[in-house]
Amino acid sequence: MSVPNSENTSTLENAMQLMIQTFHKYSGNEGDKYTLSRAELKEMLTTELGNYLGNAQDREAVDKVMGDLDANNDGEVDFTEFIILVGALTVACNDFFLEYNDKPEKKK
Repeated sequence: MSVPNSENTSTLENAMQLMIQTFHKYSGNEGDKYTLSRAELKEMLTTELGNYLGNAQDREAVDKVMGDLDANNDGEVDFTEFIILVGALTVACNDFFLEYNDKPEKKK
């Protein structure tokens, strides 16, 4: 599979490329370059998803996310596990906005 020319890519293709680039921006800063360690995951959650996840600085919150994502229990998050996080957050955001938009507007 080749990387498409960025001027000809669709919005979804750009989003996919961005997810790949974001994962690799944080993976491999320590240890395996194809996985996120606990510290790399915390940095990524804080920097990239802070608006959606709230206080990612909380060690218990990071441990919970790590435990939920680390399907193979190796103490690291691989790309597939990362995509599961992004997908789950995207579904949750979509559900929230659908619920929000379905609420009747208050009359003045």
